[in-house]
Amino acid sequence: MEVAMEEDMFTVHFPHSFPAFEMSWEDQSIVMDCFPFFGDDVSVLCGGGSTSSLVGGNSSPDVIFSTETSTKLPLAEEQSSGKVLDTGRGHGYRGPLLLQLVILAAEALAGKHKSRELARVVLIRLQELAIISSASTIERLAVYFADALQSLLDGTGKGSAFGRPSAYDELVALHLIQDMTPFANFGHLTATQAILEAVAGERRVHIVDFDVAEGLHWASLMQALVSNRSGSPPISLRITAVVGSGRGRVSTEKMEETGRRLVLFAASFGLSVSFGLCRLDRNKKFRPESVKLLKGEALVFNCCLYPPHLSRHAAASVKSFLTGASVLGARVVTIVKEERSGSGGTGFVGSFLQEFERYWAMMEAMEDEFREQGRARETVERAILSPSIEAAVRKAYCEEVDDDDEGMENWMAASGFRRVQISGFNACQARLLLGLFNHGYGVEEEGINKLVLRWKTRRLFSAAVWSTTPSPAVGSLTSV
Repeated sequence: MEVAMEEDMFTVHFPHSFPAFEMSWEDQSIVMDCFPFFGDDVSVLCGGGSTSSLVGGNSSPDVIFSTETSTKLPLAEEQSSGKVLDTGRGHGYRGPLLLQLVILAAEALAGKHKSRELARVVLIRLQELAIISSASTIERLAVYFADALQSLLDGTGKGSAFGRPSAYDELVALHLIQDMTPFANFGHLTATQAILEAVAGERRVHIVDFDVAEGLHWASLMQALVSNRSGSPPISLRITAVVGSGRGRVSTEKMEETGRRLVLFAASFGLSVSFGLCRLDRNKKFRPESVKLLKGEALVFNCCLYPPHLSRHAAASVKSFLTGASVLGARVVTIVKEERSGSGGTGFVGSFLQEFERYWAMMEAMEDEFREQGRARETVERAILSPSIEAAVRKAYCEEVDDDDEGMENWMAASGFRRVQISGFNACQARLLLGLFNHGYGVEEEGINKLVLRWKTRRLFSAAVWSTTPSPAVGSLTSV
């Protein structure tokens, strides 16, 4: 993506990967890049007040923030070369400015020199400049991330500008994102095909789902279970949905409603389905003994960790779930998750930049697909991406950074999991799916058990298939 200025200005390039931005904070603080817009002193941000109270008495703006991140700002090279910046507020330049402001706010909130007050005034300034209705992709993204930071500052648990989507808007958005992008279907279809291959010939199948959401991803599996067993005895399917310990009555009712819809849908073509709930404990850990097992069941564990599944689970919760799969001897374990870029640095600001990069690529891909459907794109962004961005930022701020992909895979291998080879049919199916969408999507095969969805050069999501070494179940085992 390229934002072109007038002839007497300069061009700012925004490729799809932060390392390719050729931007760095090594030479100067991001605050310095704000000077052309706020006057000679950053105190303009603070309503004329001194910055010394915000940074512990240090009044020198070029040392307010550390250089702990490795990501480059787009304007540093042009400023150092002596070119004159446009100090106006035209639409063409607003995107880069908002980008710098939102990263500045993140650094102020949790960088080496923390200052919640500076973060607050920066976000106020950003909100004054933002015009979401006519914004470009980068501008809208900056607003969503700024909203997530504002939520952290306010301690409200919800975005300051958009709030939570209604149940209707969320359902509409789920259908739209499935129809207009491969984000959801890529992982679900890959996981579903792997499950079908693993349970072929079984009469009873039991799926333990870490985040069932609306349950839409199980519709194709239900239909396939019936169509693949023509002339055989009827198959039965049990789904156990994992529910967080902190979720209240409304959330439980929503899960139960999802179960009722799945049961009715399956009954329409003669499949016997039962639906139950399993709660995490007070420490948000999965307890294998809380799962009721039936003799003769093929046990499947499914773990989906990306939008439109809006819940952001702690790394410890995910590991306890996967450990439970090993303890119970699940025949197959499918994991669908976001891909970490490995760029952006460490700590909260590094994780913040990784999330920014990921959602930038997603929104750019959506922009291509929704080019003539602005209202549909806006519905998806506000009902799915904005809450997911808020959850991602909150998780990065409140928790330690999760293990990277290699660390997770090494842990699983050391814990007794075995990689299950993804079939050629499954890989071909994934490529056929992407053929329905924009040509910018691609599939990477990583090892024998993992497919990765890519937008241009940016890896977005992956689906991996594992199996466990069968062991005596510790759950409640019933013989039938």
